[in-house]
Amino acid sequence: MKANRLSTLALACLCSQPLLAANGSDLPDWAAHGLDQTHDTIGSWVDYTARSLDGLFGTEESLMVDNESYLRITQETLWEESEGFSDDFSVRFKLDLPTSKERLRLLIESDPEESLGTLAEQGSDSQLNERLSGNDAIIGLDKLDPDDKRLHWSYRFGGGIKIRTPIDPYVRATGERIWSWDDSPWELHSYNRLSWFDSDGYSARSHWDLTRPLDSDRQLRSFTQFQWQETEDTLEFSQRFEVSRRINNRSNWRNGLIMVGDSFHDPRINDYYLQSWYRRDIHRGRLFLDLIPELHFNRDSDFDPRWAVTLRLELYLRKAIDRATD
Repeated sequence: MKANRLSTLALACLCSQPLLAANGSDLPDWAAHGLDQTHDTIGSWVDYTARSLDGLFGTEESLMVDNESYLRITQETLWEESEGFSDDFSVRFKLDLPTSKERLRLLIESDPEESLGTLAEQGSDSQLNERLSGNDAIIGLDKLDPDDKRLHWSYRFGGGIKIRTPIDPYVRATGERIWSWDDSPWELHSYNRLSWFDSDGYSARSHWDLTRPLDSDRQLRSFTQFQWQETEDTLEFSQRFEVSRRINNRSNWRNGLIMVGDSFHDPRINDYYLQSWYRRDIHRGRLFLDLIPELHFNRDSDFDPRWAVTLRLELYLRKAIDRATD
């Protein structure tokens, strides 16, 4: 399969970064100008749409408060040993309506985590390695808990519908907690969610994220996931150990060991893999490049080593952007 234009541009940017650009961009002027025009036009439309809906359901403060709505466009090229090349294009959005009510917020987003599939399909960390279908969107209400997650458990309850034919209602409950200790550099974050969708039944997931800084630029992380879905009817788990390094204000590098397995009564590991993840902000906090080589030892291939490389571009379209500098 031929590499598309975005993947070619990404590879060119990766291979031609001899110096950090003073304006926070690795793109040539013509590409940067075109991207900025597109971003400003679509980003303003996303922001206007979110604030208009927020004002309809909320208060006049919708025009003044911070709004975290975004549209994210992802282009990914994956090469797998013995499988060859494959391309994936996805769009994800979130409309933030912060004044819809103080403790009852309207939520509109695409591809909720319940639609991301098994842990083996989505990778060991769904927030960073999503396999989005682009076909699911939900609209609902979330009841917010004002409790500080660092002092108490914070709970959120919500319900609504998945926008499809026939309409698919859902309910879910989320609990989060963060522990940190004055005499210890460690921090533990727990995220837990129980969901029910009419089309898929029940599901439950739990994330435990333990981190500590090693120095000013490096961090040690242990990330554990558990997931059960009624459609799969098995307990899945994954474990990631990694060291991340901040290269500069626009580049990060992570190296990790990941294990993915399943079964409660007879636990087994289905995939071990080594992963190196390089992420670069190639244009002013708007366009990001990921290069992710992996070496897999999968049960389906009798644990023979298999290489995989992912090249990904992510374009964020939103009005308020923190512009990175070197």
